[in-house]
Amino acid sequence: MIWQPFAIDPATASPLPTPQPTAIALLSGGLDSATAAALAMEAGYAVIGLSFDYGQRHRRELLAAKAVAQALQLAEHHTIAVNLASWGGSALTDQAIDVPTGGVQSGVIPSTYVPGRNTVFIALGLSLAEARGATKLVLGVNAVDYSGYPDCRPDYLSAFQSLADLASKSGREGHGAQLWAPLVLWSKTEIVREALRLGVPIDTTWSCYSGGDQACGICDSCRIRDAALIEAGHPELASGALSSH
Repeated sequence: MIWQPFAIDPATASPLPTPQPTAIALLSGGLDSATAAALAMEAGYAVIGLSFDYGQRHRRELLAAKAVAQALQLAEHHTIAVNLASWGGSALTDQAIDVPTGGVQSGVIPSTYVPGRNTVFIALGLSLAEARGATKLVLGVNAVDYSGYPDCRPDYLSAFQSLADLASKSGREGHGAQLWAPLVLWSKTEIVREALRLGVPIDTTWSCYSGGDQACGICDSCRIRDAALIEAGHPELASGALSSH
């Protein structure tokens, strides 16, 4: 018997399924990173969350990151330790520096800036992305609320993308992960509204600089978040309302 190939009618043949692309999302436990991860999921990506135990003042945001990963049903979630508190230099890693509560001053880099934090985090995220064959590294960075942060600006992200393309095998081959910061120029109110649209569990996220069972409501991060929640029409999600339950 001579083997004969089956004749296939292109008009009726079913196309082979396209593999789902993978994205790595840096997940802090805060509202912005959770919203960025949810946007990547909406865009069709299988999202792997990556969180960092970097010596921050409290463990509350890491608990929030785990809860967010579970609520969004991420494909994987990893937490790794990188102790940036070893040398301090930030109100978020050094107990000797008070958490600011006086509001953000234009043109002044606040004491909550952690030296080198995003540079370290993005580098590790790119490592995981290359190992997993991910095509995107999703970042919740925002240049509007804290425009003084040097590692949350579009020019920083653009420069890091150039470095990433040169520093990895996949980048040299032309298919390295792309940095994606969809919220970088959004206001906090816009982020809240998008989080609500996407079904992000806002009450599970944690933005407060202080530890404890409830958000303090007075640190700069709480004040900006609460103002956005109120402006978006959801005062019941603000720190004061949540702490009264």
